[in-house]
Amino acid sequence: MTEQQPAESVLRFRRFALAVCVIGVLVQLGLTAYYLGMGHKAQPRDVPVGLVSAADDRAQVAGLLTQRGYFKVTDYATADDLEIAIKRRDVYGGVDITGTQPHLYVASAAGPAAANLLRTTFTTVVQQQTAATLAQLAKSAERIAVSRAQQLNSPPPITDVVPLPDDDVNGVSLGFLSQALALGGTVASMGLGRLIPRTRRSWRRGIAHVSTLIVYAVASAAVVLWSMGWFGVGVTADRGEMLAIFSLISLAITASTAGAVAIFGAPGAVIGALYFTLGTVISGASILPEFLPAFGRVLGGNLPTGAGVQAVRDNLYFPAAEISHHLIVLGLYAGIGAAVVLITNMLPNRRNQTSEVELDLAHRLEGAERREPVNLL
Repeated sequence: MTEQQPAESVLRFRRFALAVCVIGVLVQLGLTAYYLGMGHKAQPRDVPVGLVSAADDRAQVAGLLTQRGYFKVTDYATADDLEIAIKRRDVYGGVDITGTQPHLYVASAAGPAAANLLRTTFTTVVQQQTAATLAQLAKSAERIAVSRAQQLNSPPPITDVVPLPDDDVNGVSLGFLSQALALGGTVASMGLGRLIPRTRRSWRRGIAHVSTLIVYAVASAAVVLWSMGWFGVGVTADRGEMLAIFSLISLAITASTAGAVAIFGAPGAVIGALYFTLGTVISGASILPEFLPAFGRVLGGNLPTGAGVQAVRDNLYFPAAEISHHLIVLGLYAGIGAAVVLITNMLPNRRNQTSEVELDLAHRLEGAERREPVNLL
């Protein structure tokens, strides 16, 4: 009998170790395929850009921009209108070809990838047109003025309408912030979910749980906002607005995760883990939505991480942009999650009408009463 027990123990350990290894390999395989599928070869598709041109030149330039499917062109009457559209984030940039020389407008703060794509495309097209012009002049042996030669040889003008700040030259801060909020919200939701079963179910318990989530959301937002100041990120933004947006992002993550935990138990915390592991990749912080596959673009913009990143970016760099859609997405996650938490804490449950602490105390008191000697006098 004593010899069988170690053998069974070793067998169980081997089975458990094999299961852990298989699960670990499958998780790594899935994450690797997902990450590489989303970001290994990010291809731009329908990146919105603006064009200011005369009617006669419009077809040729628009054709050059759209021939590979990289850009979606919108026409504007003047360069001022184009700049306004860029500041509202209607477009990532655009070209004005009404002057003596084509002029490119970009917004690095909207995404360095889009700005670099515009620069590369614009420079390539201008160089091709300049080469064609020089070849034609060489064939005709026509003399040109010095000013014209200087114009052909000079680099095309490029204006960065909304540049990134000096303290965030690569534009990666938003990705780090979204990861911090997602991870912190997941941990907080799991911790709170384990604490709630220790009290009797009632409307007060539900309100206490939701209130705790709100307090945590505001506190985590304040910490993130405070830490941003250490590195000079967002120092020019409205601190009150930033606090409100960060609080809503944190509440959307914590409340939706807590709601899943309330319905499914501990496995519901996987929702928060998915926000962190999968949601941050398609949030648009590092890889712009227009550079993601269609699935990632749609899903990313409708997750708390994606909606939060876009709301923060607009508030930081594009105050004229419309962010109501992003706030609605965040509000739905926060509101539905809080409602689920409130309702599940109010509904009675046979297994959990009283807390472990109360039951343990009752058993002790009953035992003490039974042990108490009876006074016959």
